[in-house]
Amino acid sequence: MAPATITPELMEFQAQRIDSILAAHRVRSRVSGGQATHRWMRYNLHIPDNARVSQVRNLREEFGVALGVDNVQVMRRGSNLAIEVPRPDPKQITLADVQTLVPTRRSLTATLGITDTDRPLLLRFSAPDVAHVLVSGTTGSGKTELLRTMLLSLLLNTRQSKLQVALIDFKHRGLAPFAEIPHLLTDTATNVAHAQQILKLLVETMERRDANQLSSPTIVLVIDELLDLITLGGKPIQKLLTRLAQRGREAGIHIVAGAQKPSASILGGQLTANFSVRLVGRMVSAADSLVAAGIAGTGAEKLQGRGDFMAVFGSSPIRFQSAYIPMAEWATHLGSIR
Repeated sequence: MAPATITPELMEFQAQRIDSILAAHRVRSRVSGGQATHRWMRYNLHIPDNARVSQVRNLREEFGVALGVDNVQVMRRGSNLAIEVPRPDPKQITLADVQTLVPTRRSLTATLGITDTDRPLLLRFSAPDVAHVLVSGTTGSGKTELLRTMLLSLLLNTRQSKLQVALIDFKHRGLAPFAEIPHLLTDTATNVAHAQQILKLLVETMERRDANQLSSPTIVLVIDELLDLITLGGKPIQKLLTRLAQRGREAGIHIVAGAQKPSASILGGQLTANFSVRLVGRMVSAADSLVAAGIAGTGAEKLQGRGDFMAVFGSSPIRFQSAYIPMAEWATHLGSIR
């Protein structure tokens, strides 16, 4: 799917320029291979045991000058490093692009996007290790677009008899396209009182299902701007959310929440701990990345925004470009929901 403007000759030229800078600074490392992704040209470096990673990181500006580009990144990939150079022709990924790679619809499965190895990345809510999902990212990271893509793909893949949806959207924007979908349990909540009603209904449903050992149909609660909800709703809202996060998975209830900058002090430790899947876009600092991802060293503070994300399942981060839905395709997709 990579555009044809990235040629082997260009890749070889850039690899040679990188090698020349490393040699000039007596860094004992060379480019060992590379590949083009939708956003980057990535050059892999093998780092000898006696080499210092900081030496390579400190050369980012020189790499950029030599290659004539801004914002060169040095990322850790296992025990090695990768130098990432922005493509001159970055390609956005649409939901339709990913659908061509996964032609068979999979029930209770959401599309996330394309990994940096050009593979589709999906999230199966029926998987035993998927409880709740936290989507984080600063303004411009693509957080709301990812929430929309996840929800739309989940609806396209799953009949109403197997899936019900509840929505909380105080800004009346992020989840507005889904106001008329047949899967809705109730109208979208746009204020604290209505949100509290929905959360109480879900807690009651969870307790009833627990008593009767039921877990279907699956219910997905989608919240755009989780911190706004808790800040405005206070302890009553936080308590209800925490109960759902702790026990909802066994009753077939999942929370998918967006937050620009997750705060453990606002969310609370018990609620935060139950987000087993973290989808992290661009963050301001390494400290913010740690809170958002739940693990250190993801490098989310170095992501470029506009759909550049890390998916954290357990302790294994996966870099991916999130899919989005062009305005011209919304009507067609919404018309396909059954």
